[in-house]
Amino acid sequence: MEEKEGMPLIGDKFPEMSVNTTHGELKLPEEYDGKWFILFSHPGDFTPVCTTEFYSFQKKYDEFRELNAELIGLSIDQVYSHLKWTEWIEEKMGEKIEFPVIADGTGKVANKLGLIHSAGGTATVRAVFIVDPESTIRAILYYPAELGRNMDEIVRMIKGFQKAEEEGVAIPANWPKNELVKDNVIMPPASSDDEIEKRKKQEDKGEIECYDWWLCHRES
Repeated sequence: MEEKEGMPLIGDKFPEMSVNTTHGELKLPEEYDGKWFILFSHPGDFTPVCTTEFYSFQKKYDEFRELNAELIGLSIDQVYSHLKWTEWIEEKMGEKIEFPVIADGTGKVANKLGLIHSAGGTATVRAVFIVDPESTIRAILYYPAELGRNMDEIVRMIKGFQKAEEEGVAIPANWPKNELVKDNVIMPPASSDDEIEKRKKQEDKGEIECYDWWLCHRES
């Protein structure tokens, strides 16, 4: 294994690298220029939780692609292991894994992304990087070995990021089923007296709803 590097942070550019995958050699993030992509690492092929995750990611793949988002997996297994495992998933579970899986046998990629933790030995941790079309890392998620990922939440995050960018708003908890504002979106807090007065007038006209001037929401 190579010497470990610090993990990239939210807001950083995804590091440039060439990776060996089940779809051949790919250059990241260049391969997904102009698209969102979700890079997710898993501890190992032919393991129960990871198998359920790959099946679930594939079942959601069309939904991700409708959002202009691609998937790419990663572990330190060799490419032949990935190929045999994905073949097994297709034969036994009826789902052909269409997205590439990085074969990081040397650990070079995992170390560059900070995906190997000393407490977990040499296996990659269960992590997710969400990267936007400008190759900026927008979110990083970590899960323990015993807990599989929730694909609906990852889809929700992509939708939320896209909605926030398109409309200049923020996304409430549990959106689009928030307990307070339902599927509405949150307006940025007012930053001046004039803006506070403007918000009050908008509320009077029924254009927005507010709990107070700093907590206003509107229809998307």
